[in-house]
Amino acid sequence: MSIAEAAPPTSGELLHPDGRVTRKGMALVVVAISQLMVVLDATIVNVALPDIATALNVTSNADLQWVVTSYTLTFGGFLLLGGKLADRIGRRRVFIAGAALFAFASFLGGIAGDLELLIAARALQGVGGALMSPAALSLLTVVYAEGQERNRALGIWSAITAGGAALGLILGGFLTEYASWRWVLFVNVPVAAIAIVGARRFVPESRDERAQGFDIPGAVLVTGGLMALVYALVKGNAFGWGSGRTVGTLVLAAVLLGAFVTVQRRVAAPLVPFRLFKSRSLLGADIGALFIGAGIFAIFFFLTLWMQIVNGYGPVKTGLLFLPMTVLIGISAGVASQLLGRIGPRPLLTVGPLLAALGLITLGLRLGPDSSYLTVVLPSLALVAFGMGLSFVALTSSAVAGVPHEDAGIASALLNAGQQIGGALGLAILTAVSTTRTESLAPAGMPRDPRALPTYFEALVDGWDLGFLVGAGFLIAAGAVMVALVRVSKEAAAQALKEGGAVG
Repeated sequence: MSIAEAAPPTSGELLHPDGRVTRKGMALVVVAISQLMVVLDATIVNVALPDIATALNVTSNADLQWVVTSYTLTFGGFLLLGGKLADRIGRRRVFIAGAALFAFASFLGGIAGDLELLIAARALQGVGGALMSPAALSLLTVVYAEGQERNRALGIWSAITAGGAALGLILGGFLTEYASWRWVLFVNVPVAAIAIVGARRFVPESRDERAQGFDIPGAVLVTGGLMALVYALVKGNAFGWGSGRTVGTLVLAAVLLGAFVTVQRRVAAPLVPFRLFKSRSLLGADIGALFIGAGIFAIFFFLTLWMQIVNGYGPVKTGLLFLPMTVLIGISAGVASQLLGRIGPRPLLTVGPLLAALGLITLGLRLGPDSSYLTVVLPSLALVAFGMGLSFVALTSSAVAGVPHEDAGIASALLNAGQQIGGALGLAILTAVSTTRTESLAPAGMPRDPRALPTYFEALVDGWDLGFLVGAGFLIAAGAVMVALVRVSKEAAAQALKEGGAVG
């Protein structure tokens, strides 16, 4: 069956192939709903983690982190493939397929009776999100003509991307506390259904006739290799770092990732065009995004457990206590957008990661079981948030400005994928570090005698503190790499940010 093409977008009416006028506002609502759903699911399960652990009898934080990691790994690993499939097969078609897969995976996770099925469902969610997100963004460029009209639409898209993480924490808290942790997954089913129906009714089909083939083996190899690497890092404490299972899994990861590199160099349409990395600025931005993701993702994981397990906060309160962080990220991103054209990206890429690292160091040195949220946690979150807002804007502009205009889309996707993959790897590493520290202080694990709990909580928080300090090291490394490699003028960075609508 051939794919009908919509007429090229103009500032006036956009017609479907059957002559219907596209209702641009409704099309924007459809793709915005899908993006919100994808962004929400990166954070919505965080506040539900303690309830998930209780319901599914999960006793190890190293195992529990897979609920987060499995989603971010497959989302990051298949994101580039999703964009290529959308261009080649049809953006609306791939968008609908992704939404359907997301809904199925969400239902599967909601009925999961064990951790293994939940992790598998979250991984499928990531694949669905990787199909939806790039297709939805491409559809915006089809529906809205270049210029002020498209910039407004991209501004709404950017606001949803920035605010989705905060909404996910709050919505996850309310659903967990007043319904069940399962509803943080079930809620996606009706939302995805609305997106599918809306896409069929309001969104025109389109594809890029010039698009080349898509590299499915590459996506499978890189995701499989990263999964094996994370598994080895997570299970290293339990299996023993020198055991055959750990070494064998690490070897498997190396083989799969090596095969991925080989495939990318030989296929006609590689998933990752290595030629782009000839740009020092793009290379620096992507490595920086990887390290930033590695340093930041664990803050939600560890602090959620600190708030609920150690201090007994409810899910709603936990979600609301993260709200200042996301608000400050938005504020600092606005400040960075204004500064970018005046001072260029390098000062922001220096100050941003250092501020965020200082926030993590403060947590690592000061956080204890009985620490005050107002005097210890909130000031640290503020430093992290302000540093991240500065970094994200400069990262996005540097990655896009460092490549030819025709490669801007793939450059932006590489940046996003790198941050997601870095987050998954970083969470695995920091969880392994913190678990090793906790087990050295409390080898018997959580005691059954309530009188011994304070001692165990001390060991638990001490492990998380070490994780925060290692995370700070990742952020410092990110800043060092970006300052060394990024060479983008303030004019080019500001223009790239303007053309990209601040979407990254």
